[in-house]
Amino acid sequence: MFNLDFSQALHTLAIALVPALLGIILHEVAHGWVAARQGDPTARAMGRLTLNPLPHIDPMGLLVFGLTSLSGAFVFGWAKPVPVNPRYFRNPAKGMMLVALAGPLTNFLLAIVFGVALSLTLAFFPFEAWRQHNLYIFALSSLQAGVVINFGLGWLNLVPIPPLDGSKVVAYFLPGNTAWRYLGMERYGFVILLLLLFTGALGYVLGPLVSGSARGLFSLLGIL
Repeated sequence: MFNLDFSQALHTLAIALVPALLGIILHEVAHGWVAARQGDPTARAMGRLTLNPLPHIDPMGLLVFGLTSLSGAFVFGWAKPVPVNPRYFRNPAKGMMLVALAGPLTNFLLAIVFGVALSLTLAFFPFEAWRQHNLYIFALSSLQAGVVINFGLGWLNLVPIPPLDGSKVVAYFLPGNTAWRYLGMERYGFVILLLLLFTGALGYVLGPLVSGSARGLFSLLGIL
């Protein structure tokens, strides 16, 4: 039983690996790219505007990704945050809001790309004709995981708990002192996030958003 469960866990990890890494890395690259477009050279100077995963890897985030993938319950992980210096921005508050939005929007776009790729694969390689091929089933599973994982990353990062991206969007609409006090909760934010995650409260909120987004996309693409 243990060998079977462990083998299944490794299979789940293999399916999730590429779409999750792409989602996490492109999320951070998007932050840096938008910051660079607004005049901040920090991310580019530190070599973070690259698809090479090595500069982005956070050892703890990678470990959590591996453990949660093996658990089969959910997939969670993170990369090193891209450094952003809002002093370069003409409008620092608006600039930080745009930088924050870039990450989740990139995940939503990537989810759509995975969905389109899944639709095209099914169109050119019909399931009934190819379902006996293990590589085909693996590819379909990975593409489907890419949709779900990236919708999950997008919605998760829009949760308004500092330091998640959603908090910076909310802060843009708050008065100056209130915004600073709100963002000052960042020191507790990660603990709050983990508590919500492991108690299931976060899943209760995000679950319908992720599943609804995935079902909506699959329906638009004609994938049953």
